[in-house]
Amino acid sequence: MITIQGKGASTGVAIGPLYYYQRAKSTIRRYQIDDTEAEWARFKAAQEKAIEQLGELAEKARVEAGDEAAMLFETHQMMAEDMDYEEAIQAAIQEEKHNAEAAVTDTAAQFADMFATMDDPYMQARAADVKDVSNRIIGILTGVVQGGINSPVPVILAADDLAPSETVQLDKSKILGFVTEGGSGSSHTAILARTMGIPAIIGVGSQMKPEYEGREVILDGNTGNVVVEADEATKARLLLKMEEQKKQQELLNQLKGLPNETKDGHQIRVYCNIGSPDDVPAVLKNDAGGVGLFRSEFLYLNCDDYPSEEYQFEAYKKALSDMGGREVVIRTLDIGADKQIGYFNLPHEENPAMGNRALRVCLNRPEIFHTQIRALYRASAFGKLSIMFPMVTSVWEVREAKKMCDRVKKELTEEGIHFDEDVQVGIMIETPAAALVSDRLAKEVDFFSCGTNDLTQYTLACDRQNDDLGRFFNPHHLAVLRELKMVCDNAHKNGIWVGICGELGADLKLTETFLAIGIDELSVSPRAVLPLRQKIRETNVAAVKDKIIADLLSDEGAIVG
Repeated sequence: MITIQGKGASTGVAIGPLYYYQRAKSTIRRYQIDDTEAEWARFKAAQEKAIEQLGELAEKARVEAGDEAAMLFETHQMMAEDMDYEEAIQAAIQEEKHNAEAAVTDTAAQFADMFATMDDPYMQARAADVKDVSNRIIGILTGVVQGGINSPVPVILAADDLAPSETVQLDKSKILGFVTEGGSGSSHTAILARTMGIPAIIGVGSQMKPEYEGREVILDGNTGNVVVEADEATKARLLLKMEEQKKQQELLNQLKGLPNETKDGHQIRVYCNIGSPDDVPAVLKNDAGGVGLFRSEFLYLNCDDYPSEEYQFEAYKKALSDMGGREVVIRTLDIGADKQIGYFNLPHEENPAMGNRALRVCLNRPEIFHTQIRALYRASAFGKLSIMFPMVTSVWEVREAKKMCDRVKKELTEEGIHFDEDVQVGIMIETPAAALVSDRLAKEVDFFSCGTNDLTQYTLACDRQNDDLGRFFNPHHLAVLRELKMVCDNAHKNGIWVGICGELGADLKLTETFLAIGIDELSVSPRAVLPLRQKIRETNVAAVKDKIIADLLSDEGAIVG
């Protein structure tokens, strides 16, 4: 038995075989081949498998996001069997005697350059298609599976850490739990695990070794323990703990249908954070009142080129329709910093967290913003939509963003396209600047939602992705809590509501504090909804409010930072 200690990032116990995430290799082997017919047969087998995979993805996309989304994969299918493309690869293999991987790589580069230099924007966009198709074929040739998991059974997935673009492609039906060498509680791996409701352990470092792959592993997300090939006593203890957690969940399920109301009659909305329409069933299963944060950037991360208006419209429409009239707050594109997308071609920055990201990208590249806002307003006809702008620091930014909304509404009206005239528009409070001028920002919007992950990072000047700064990144810091109270006060003075959509919303140690300072809505991962409801129903706000407020404002209070 081997015991490894990490940090729990998502609670629960999971058991299964360990599997290392298969990341595509950035370089390929090049060598001369003797048997050209055998090498050509290797390519043809990989090509056929790629076409089959793309067909399956097209059908899945058609069901989940409509015909426009399916067309992307159908285009890739046609590219994979294009005669000119295939003949160029055949020549490289049979005439130049290149191995299949090198032949596909060189042909992809040649065709991508050819498309990129054409005048027609449609043909220029095919450069990204040929690269993606070729990468898929190369992955098959080298044994690297798209989505990173090649296992017939669900697994405990191990990795150094996962980028947002990697998490979005995972086959989530194959994952029982996560264990990563690095990462933080606010990393995308941790957030995905909490959304999925599965255990996750981060920060195990070099303790997790490749030779453990295939062995039975038990994760305890509550304690951060990873046990490889547990002895009988340890396995029995952890399986009992798993069973107890199932029973606890059954008790929590009895809270479904009950209001999020404190003992003294104070009500609060409990919503969910999601990354795609596929997460909506988990929202409904856990009886959330709505979606408080739809991270729309994951639609962009899931594409090889800028997603079209139609593609986005279908995704937003599906989420709104499936939520059946419950509110869905969709955050506009939030890329940059730790969420990089290649086709955006953002310039290298020494400090990207402080750079061109989120709303700044949208205001600097209005054509991208315009496409998304059109898709959002068109989708508003199919449910209760609210739009939220991230990374705001000043009033002028909000006014510029609202101008785009006004422009789109005017366009849709002239085109005779129906949309909801009463879509609420809000902003995220995730910078100290936004908190400090929240009195003025409140006059511009319908609501605030506090992104406590970034708010903590910027307030404490502490990179939330830096593992070495763990004890310095303190979301309970007095400065952060005072900012939240200030934001609440300014929101309510101006008649708008305020929520929390950062990870702090699910922190039950702070639920009483949030209720005391006047937070109106908490948006959390689906699995956190019922424990949060239980905590709310156990709280008497009137009994704790005065002391909590006094501690926040006092220089000697119990809350310290």
